[in-house]
Amino acid sequence: MNIYTNISTYYFTHLTDLKPLRERLLERCKAWELKGTILLSTEGINLFVAGTREKIDLLMQELWKIPGLEGLNPKFSDSTHQPFTRMLVRIKKEIIAFGVEGIDPAKRTSPKLKAIELKKWLDEGRAITLLDTRNDYEVKLGTFDKALPIGVNHFRDFPLAVAKLPEKMKDEPIVMFCTGGIRCEKAGPYMESVGFKHIFQLDGGILKYFEEVGGAHYQGDCFVFDQRVGVDPHLAETPDSQCFACLSPLTSEEQKDPRYVLGKTCSYCYVSPEEKRRESMEKHQVAFERFKTKLPGSEPYENYRPVKVPKVFHGKTILEFLSEILNHIPEEEWMKEINSGEILTSQMEPVIASHKIQAGERYLHKLPKASEPDVNANVKILYEDEMVIVIDKPAPLPVHAGGRFNRNTLQYFLNEVYAPQRPRPAHRLDANTSGVMVIARSRHSAGNLQTQFANGKVEKIYHAKVQGHPKEDEFICEMAITSEPDECGSRTVAIEINQGLEARTEFKVIQRYADGTALVEAIPITGRTNQIRIHLWQLGFPIVGEKLYLPNKKLGATQTHSLKDEPLCLRSVKVSFTHPLTLTKMTFELP
Repeated sequence: MNIYTNISTYYFTHLTDLKPLRERLLERCKAWELKGTILLSTEGINLFVAGTREKIDLLMQELWKIPGLEGLNPKFSDSTHQPFTRMLVRIKKEIIAFGVEGIDPAKRTSPKLKAIELKKWLDEGRAITLLDTRNDYEVKLGTFDKALPIGVNHFRDFPLAVAKLPEKMKDEPIVMFCTGGIRCEKAGPYMESVGFKHIFQLDGGILKYFEEVGGAHYQGDCFVFDQRVGVDPHLAETPDSQCFACLSPLTSEEQKDPRYVLGKTCSYCYVSPEEKRRESMEKHQVAFERFKTKLPGSEPYENYRPVKVPKVFHGKTILEFLSEILNHIPEEEWMKEINSGEILTSQMEPVIASHKIQAGERYLHKLPKASEPDVNANVKILYEDEMVIVIDKPAPLPVHAGGRFNRNTLQYFLNEVYAPQRPRPAHRLDANTSGVMVIARSRHSAGNLQTQFANGKVEKIYHAKVQGHPKEDEFICEMAITSEPDECGSRTVAIEINQGLEARTEFKVIQRYADGTALVEAIPITGRTNQIRIHLWQLGFPIVGEKLYLPNKKLGATQTHSLKDEPLCLRSVKVSFTHPLTLTKMTFELP
C-alpha cells in the first residue's frame, strides 16, 4: 500500500521575482510527481502538497533556499491515496484572501498561544472565548467545545462578522483558531485594530493542536481543503465526504441520507420539487410586479408589424398584395409607405412597389414611434411547474398583439418573465375578461393542452353580472355565431345556419339583485370568440360594463376598455384540465 506524505504550511514574508519562482517550483514539483497547490504572493507563501516522503523532502529543501523562507515549518500527515488531482503554482495578490489594507503579518501578528498552553487553559476552565474564524461549512465537521463560530461563508466576510460581536467582548480574552493558523495571522491584527484588547491566536491552528495534544476539548474532525475532506485528532483521514453543491462536509451517516446524491445535493442543500416550484413561482411573480410600476409599452418605440403572404397572392406585386389584404387603407397610402421605406423584407431591406412576392414570405410594416394604451398588469400566478402555468389574468389586458397593443400584452409579459422560454396560452380570454387562464410552458404541453380545449375536454365556468333578471333559473343558448368579425372586431348571431359556427352555452342564475342585475354562471360547451357575451346579449341580458354588445341588441362602436372605464363583469372562475405530464386532474377556482 502506497503512503503519501501531506504537508501544509504558510509563511508571511516579503517575496520578489514571483514569475521565475513560480516557473521553477512548478517544473520541480512536476518532475518529482508532486500534486497540490502553492500560492505565491509578495506577502508570502501558502501551500498544500502531497507525494512520497522523499520528494516532499526535496521540495522543502528547495523552499528553504528561497530568501525569507528559511523558517518555513510544515505540518505533516499521511494518507493512503493522493488527495490532490494536479499540481498548481499560482501568483495571487494575497496568500489568504482578506481584502483589508494595512494588515501585514510579516511585520506584526497577535500573540500566539501554543497548543499545550491552550489545553492547560481549557483544563483549568479559564474564562476565555474560543473564536472559530473558519467558514460555516467547515465548522459543521467539528470544533472546540463551546467555541463561538464567527459565522461567515468566506473569510472576506470576517470584518462584517466582527462588527456584529457584542461590544463587551472587546475587553475579554479571546483565543481565535482556524485550520492551520493562516487566517488568524490576519484576523488577529484586524480585531486589535478595531478595539479588541486581549487577542490570542492558536499557534499552528487545529492541525498543530491535534499533532501536539490530540483531541482534548475538541468535538468531531477537522475539515481540510483536499480530497481527504476531514482528519481526526490522530491526523488520520476520516470517511467524511463533501457535497460538491454547497461544500458542506458530510459524515458517514449523512452520506446515507437519501437526499445525498454524489455531485448534486445533500441534506443541507437539498430542495424538494415542491420547494423549487414555490421558489420559481415567487421569482416569476416578482418579475411580473415590475410591469405594474412601468408598462413596457409606455414609452414611444418603433414597431414592426409582420404580414405573411398567403398562397393566393403568389406572383403579385407588394403594392397589390397590401392594397387587397389590408383594404381599409387606400392604395395611395400604401404607395406612400413603400416609397418612404416603411415596407421591409424579413431581412430588413426596403422594397419597391413593383416587387414580386412569393407565397409564405414575410414582410414587415414599420410603424411610426408610438406608445401603447395603459393596461392592467396585475397578473397573479396561481400555479406553475415545468409544463404548465396557471394565472389570474387581470382586465383590461390583451392576450396577444394586435391593433394598438404589442408590448402591453400578456404574451409579451410572459416572454419577458420566462425568457428564454416562450410560453403559449392554451386558450384565450378576451382583453376585458379576467380570471383563470392556463398557459403551456413548452411546445409539447401546448399541443396537449390546446387539444384538450379544442375537443371540449376542459371544464370551464364563468361568472357574469348581467342587466336584467332571466325568467328561468337554468337555461341554454344554442344560437350559431358568425365566423368572421366585422370592422370593430365584433361577431354576432348568424342569421343563416350555414353562415355561422355551432355554439352552446349553459346558464344558471346564482343571485338576483334589487338593482335589476343578476349574477349568472355560464358554462361554454363550445369555444367560440365572444360566445358568452353574444349569447347573453341576444337573450336580452347584456353583461354589465359592455361597450360592444349593448342593451336592446344594439352594437357599440368599440369593445376596447381603458383603465378608467367600468370593468366588464365577466370572470373565468374555474378551469379543470388534465396535466400533460402527470395525467392527473387539476382544478383551479377563483372568487
